Formats: sequence, structure tokens, C-alpha cells
Amino acid sequence: MAKKTNDWQNKVSNMSQVGGIETSVLDNGPARGTRIAWINTGSGLRYKVAMDRALDIADAFYNQHSLAWLSRGGLTGPRPDANHGLEWLWSFGGGLVTTCGLTHTGGPETDEFGERGLHGRISNMPAEIESIIQPDPKNGSLDMSISATVRQSRVFGPHLELKRTLSSTLGRSSIRIHDVVTNQGNTPQAHMLLYHCNFGWPLVDEGVEIVYRGPCRSYGRPGDNEIFNDTWDYKTCSKPLKRHCGTGEGCGVIDVKPDTRGLCTVGFANRALNLGVSLTYPKAALPALTNWQHWGPGEYVCALEPGTNPPMGQKGAREQGTLQILKPGESRQYTLDIEVLNDLDTINRFCKRFG
Repeated sequence: MAKKTNDWQNKVSNMSQVGGIETSVLDNGPARGTRIAWINTGSGLRYKVAMDRALDIADAFYNQHSLAWLSRGGLTGPRPDANHGLEWLWSFGGGLVTTCGLTHTGGPETDEFGERGLHGRISNMPAEIESIIQPDPKNGSLDMSISATVRQSRVFGPHLELKRTLSSTLGRSSIRIHDVVTNQGNTPQAHMLLYHCNFGWPLVDEGVEIVYRGPCRSYGRPGDNEIFNDTWDYKTCSKPLKRHCGTGEGCGVIDVKPDTRGLCTVGFANRALNLGVSLTYPKAALPALTNWQHWGPGEYVCALEPGTNPPMGQKGAREQGTLQILKPGESRQYTLDIEVLNDLDTINRFCKRFG
């Protein structure tokens, strides 16, 4: 005899037993005092949100498998002053999603418009939490979300505001990021945004397929050319490479072909684990996809990074004519959907359609 679909209602006294959002403050190490939220979708997907780091996503797991790459330093407290040279790397914890911008993505640079450090300030800005909505399945609501405002602001500008909502649904292994960036100042401001999505072992492993459809070119540095060339299989994850010890790495820029709705879908397929991850985002808002491959022994990571530009910096984007300028009061909206693929048939269909 089939069980009633609402049979669980007589067996669960606290909805946290099924899933939901739990907030806390870390009390040890370099992240001491940092606010976090653990989000449990009840489907096997759970992830840690760093509320003091722009509502970025740090750890992420599906069942026993980690999805994200975590740097040796891991999650740290915010450093809003870190906007010189390569200081950003001191507080770069990796994680499933690190936000880069809001006015600059790319390496450090100085020009007549000012000095800019690696990847900008926003990931080091604490969020002002506006709402946490828990799932309420007894009343028919399976959705959960956390919303916040993050401000990148100084006297005389810029005054950019990021309104971010992270949402999931009880019983589904997916995350939606919805962002609205607004120029709240009284002068035009440069705007760049990049989602630094960092994937690691065991999802990323030797032989795992990197899935996307569209041409890829080397970013142009010597290390980039060693990976993104006609003789290297850069769509398959490599074994650890000694030449990637220290600063060894390769970056490619992909012109992803969108579907009929204007959406790009990319990701990873690990058939050995029956595990994959897809990223879906609108091509019009995020036209550039950067693929960072850093196969260093003990520092093994592959990132897919949708952005308004490749990480060329304000200067390069200005010269190319692709730098966005937000007028006072003007906004841009972005969405990024992250989904776990957990069976071989789904993974094979994903690869056939988007690979």
C-alpha cells in the first residue's frame, strides 16, 4: 500500500530536522567573529553563506562530497581596506562563489581614474541582513531565502549598492543568486562584476569533463598558453602539475553559446561519482566566461567565472570599449543558478546538450 504523501507531518516535530537556514558566529581562527548561515536544502545539498563577506558562499557539499575548493587559509574575516596590489589573495578563501567587483575585476592597476587592487573590494564587505525566510512545508511553502544589502561606498564616491538574495527550495539541490547593483551616488561610476565560482576535489578530479559549448581562447599570458592551446585537452581536468606550484596557472576566455532563451549553461561532469554541477546565467548580462585552471599539488582548483568582462580590469575594458558605466540611480540585475546533477542519465543529457 502506498504511503500518504503527507505522512511525514505526524513524524516531524521541528522543521530543522528536514532542512532550513541556521545562523551562527564563528569563534576561532582567522574567521573569528564572522557571521555565517548554513543552508540545508534537505536534498543532500548544504552550503555555508558568509554574511560578513558579501553573502558569498564558502563551503558546499552534496551528501558526503565537497563541491567547492577551499584555499589553505579558508574563510577569514572581512578586510574592507584590502584594495592594493595582491592583498585580496590574503583573504581569498576560495569557496563556491566569491564575488569580484563592483567597480573592478582583474589584476591590480593604476591610471588617471585611481588605484585598484586585485578583483575589487566587494567580497570583503559585510552584508546588512534584511530577511531570512524559512521553509514552511506544513503551510505549503518549500522555499527558503536570505536577503541582504552590501554597500561599496566612500565619501566623494563611488556609492554602489548590491542587493543580494540567495534562495533554495526544500527537496531540490539548487541555489539561485539574484543580484541588483545600483549606483546610489550622484556621479557616473564604472561597473564590473564577476562570479568567481571555485570547484575542487572530489567533484573536480583527474579526467572530469569541463562542460561548455563555444570557442575558447587563451587569456594570453605564458601560463595561459601552456594550457589553452591545440595540443592540451583543456576541457578535461588535469592531474596535479608541478609547474603549477606557487603562481602557476592558466586562464581561458570562453564565448559560451546561449540557448533560445538567451541562457548559458556550463559546468562539470564527474561520471565516476555520478555527480555534476551546472551553472546557468543570462548571456546578455554576463557575456564573458573565464576558466581558471590551477592544478598545483595540494592547491588543486578549477573555476568557472561568469562576468560582465573577462578579468581585464577597468583599464583594459575602457580601451576595448566594453566598460559599463552606471548613471546615478541606474541599476543592473544578475542571476546565477547552481544545480547539482546526481544521476548518470541526467549527467549524460547535460553533456550532450551543453558540451
